[in-house]
Amino acid sequence: MWLNDKQAKDPARCSYRESLLSSCPNHIVIDNLFNEAKLDDVMKVLQQPHCWQTQRHTYSALYVDNARWQKTSNDQRFVQRDVWRHEAANPNTANSNIARDFLTFLRGDEFMSVLSRIFNVPLTDINVADPEINTNYFRLSTTDFVEQHADDSPGREVCMLLYLNKKWGNNAGGELVFIGENDEPIRIAPLYNRCVLFDPSSKGSEHWVKTLNPDHTDEYRYNVTSWYWSE
Repeated sequence: MWLNDKQAKDPARCSYRESLLSSCPNHIVIDNLFNEAKLDDVMKVLQQPHCWQTQRHTYSALYVDNARWQKTSNDQRFVQRDVWRHEAANPNTANSNIARDFLTFLRGDEFMSVLSRIFNVPLTDINVADPEINTNYFRLSTTDFVEQHADDSPGREVCMLLYLNKKWGNNAGGELVFIGENDEPIRIAPLYNRCVLFDPSSKGSEHWVKTLNPDHTDEYRYNVTSWYWSE
């Protein structure tokens, strides 16, 4: 239901693995991996303005409250963005549960099996204390930022980013940038139904997000971020 079957069959998965192993960092970009009509329904939920709250991280602490944030120097602030609150979604809308259903799918056996085959590692939530916190929707405005950081963590094998931005302009900003190697960063535009998968422990996987063009103050950059572990 959620996957575009053509993009998830064995021949495609073999191709993804070859690309993964030949890139630095070890990453692949898959366009149209998911059912676009279903993602359209998800976006109807995400565009409810009351479903979001600000999230901030510093290099020394995650989920920093406003008081601590104000005491932190600018060079120590590395994330300011909005995170989706599923409990705030309007229960009276026809698609009220679909956004949460998609997050559940991304942590389910079917999708994790696809990732396991691409990365050749068994993925599981058996030792993850709170799986739901590791898969969610985020959005960035022109005043938000994600500075350079690494996503590596013991046992973390796969990071997934899925972009949900239709008609994204070439000058809108918001590109994912991997540090790469030999001073040749890799830039990936956040286009609709574009999925980026990468090994967070691979060389060159440190990354950041280019700030949005200040002329686009009425736009948000939407994405799903999901992290996966082995046993």
